Amino acid sequence: MSSGGEARIRGQWGEELVAEDLRRKGWTVAARNFYCRMGELDIVAKNERYLIFVEVKLRKNARFGAACEAVTPLKQRKLMAAAQYYLMCHPTKLQPRFDVAEVYAPQGVHTERPSISYIENAF
Repeated sequence: MSSGGEARIRGQWGEELVAEDLRRKGWTVAARNFYCRMGELDIVAKNERYLIFVEVKLRKNARFGAACEAVTPLKQRKLMAAAQYYLMCHPTKLQPRFDVAEVYAPQGVHTERPSISYIENAF
């Protein structure tokens, strides 16, 4: 398997971990991997107050910087544009919010207890 294929599998694994964690915390996952011309939204989830757009970043560790640092200003603009399109297609009265979920998994997909941390209102 190519490294691109492996990265895709790791990314999907990390996104599933975050989606499961959000469900355990009472959120409803409204969409996963929502694609449009402007980009992709990893997870869209909602509760009674918020509609959150969650960008998931998976790393083995923070040795070369926090995972959230990969959400650059350019990436933020793409996420905001994709979220605007999502809201146009799925109108809601819920307050939108952008979160980043950092997943740290030292042994990759074989990590027994990966660490997940959320940065609410990340940008």
